[in-house]
Amino acid sequence: MENYFSIALIITSIALVASIILQSKGVGLGGLTGGGDAGGVYTKRRGVEKILFWITIGLSMLFFILTMLTVMFGR
Repeated sequence: MENYFSIALIITSIALVASIILQSKGVGLGGLTGGGDAGGVYTKRRGVEKILFWITIGLSMLFFILTMLTVMFGR
């Protein structure tokens, strides 16, 4: 049972990292290391950006739940 949670946790973490990286639009590789524009303009999310935003929130909640289950059943 613990192996299933670990595998699901790995898959969820990879998907979560990918969705976070996809949200940094127009930043380039410099944004991944912390460089780039310090002041940003916040705009309303529309279309694919909004869907990706909600997917990221769902994946983060799933990651948290899987982490708690792995800790509880790991003992």
